[in-house]
Amino acid sequence: MMSHAQPDASPALQRLMTIMARLRDPERGCEWDTVQTFETIAPYTIEEAYEVADAIQRGDLADLRDELGDLALQIVFHAQMAAEAGHFTLAQVLDAISDKMERRHPHIFGDDPSGGHHRWEEIKAAERAARPDDPSALAGIALALPALERALKLQKRAARTGFDWPDAEGPRAKIHEELGEIDAADSDEQREEEVGDLLFAVVNFARFLKINPEEALRKANAKFERRFRRIETAPDFEALNLDQKEALWSEAKTTAARD
Repeated sequence: MMSHAQPDASPALQRLMTIMARLRDPERGCEWDTVQTFETIAPYTIEEAYEVADAIQRGDLADLRDELGDLALQIVFHAQMAAEAGHFTLAQVLDAISDKMERRHPHIFGDDPSGGHHRWEEIKAAERAARPDDPSALAGIALALPALERALKLQKRAARTGFDWPDAEGPRAKIHEELGEIDAADSDEQREEEVGDLLFAVVNFARFLKINPEEALRKANAKFERRFRRIETAPDFEALNLDQKEALWSEAKTTAARD
């Protein structure tokens, strides 16, 4: 069978590592790079991951190449800081993910031909249970994930333990319940809590409908932006009253349906 492995990328990776080490040099390095920490770089790492996703969504492969480079830079940056502090090296990072991929694919790299990709979550669960620091079924779900995505992951993990609604009617009813609790709230703090519960219930309902809520909201955002950009070009838009703006909005929706 023909291998689709990529050509040896180690010279290119070594070049990037050398550049980063030079940028971080306390005497000859860049004044910005030398003062960065894991905490200050983390937001850039998240941003670059989103820009990768954006390039994919736009189908721009040239941009995807550039954005993957930016994301790779973030990985090298974190590894360089870790190496400087004596925590770990980039080689150890890469070895760790290689070990994990082989461990979680025993039907490919091991001696378990009866297994399959369906065992991925089973193996992950066993690894979590073996961790002395946090054996919870919810362990390892990153706090920095977008809130909708994290809610979905929490619900899926809990569902694997049997803690779940029997069907979509449960989360659907919960949505109506949470709307009532928002109306009954008597403080801003309570309303905030109940709105959070409402959003969590909507995510749960979407899960039962097999809809990714993050993707659904992303598409809704894009649709709103397209329509608003269309109506705001109307003469003296800001001076129009709400009824006039609503009429433009309805027209934009009709036009979009015809496009």
